[in-house]
This record gives sequence, structure tokens and C-alpha cells, in this order.
Amino acid sequence: MVTREDVENIALLSKLFVPEEELDSLTQSMQEIIDFADTINNAPTSGESFDNINNLSNVFREDVVVESYDSEEILKNAPEQAESHFLVRGRE
Repeated sequence: MVTREDVENIALLSKLFVPEEELDSLTQSMQEIIDFADTINNAPTSGESFDNINNLSNVFREDVVVESYDSEEILKNAPEQAESHFLVRGRE
């Protein structure tokens, strides 16, 4: 059971300000979230297997090596470059 004191403590630890008029509503919302999580945790799972629910096997494609553009050709588009690299400005 979530209490107002629990919500106040969580707000304090989180360094959040919760107005007094919102405490009851927030307490109820937090309790509903916990109840929902408990419902999920208590769902029956005996006899169920969740591994490979889509019956897929080795869905990865083979790596294929292809020729790339020459680095000099790519760097023609660079406003600034040095030692075969694009130069980018850092944050100032």
C-alpha cells in the first residue's frame, strides 16, 4: 500500500516539489501502477515458453564485402579536412 508519506519521501529523495493538493492523486496513481505491475508479475506462466516466440532461426544475413568510394573522392565534399579525415568544430 502506497501512502502519502511514501510519496513525500520519494519526492524528497528525487528533489521534486509536490504540491499538497496533488499528494492524494499522486498517491492513488502510484498505487495503481504498483497494482498493475503486481498483476503482470502474478500472470500464470507455467507451461509457457517465451524463447523464440516467432520461430525464427538465424535471421541475420551474410556479411558481404563491397568496394567503397576512395577516401579522396569522399573528402572532396568536406569543408575542412586533415590527414584523410573530416574536421568538425567543437563546442565553444
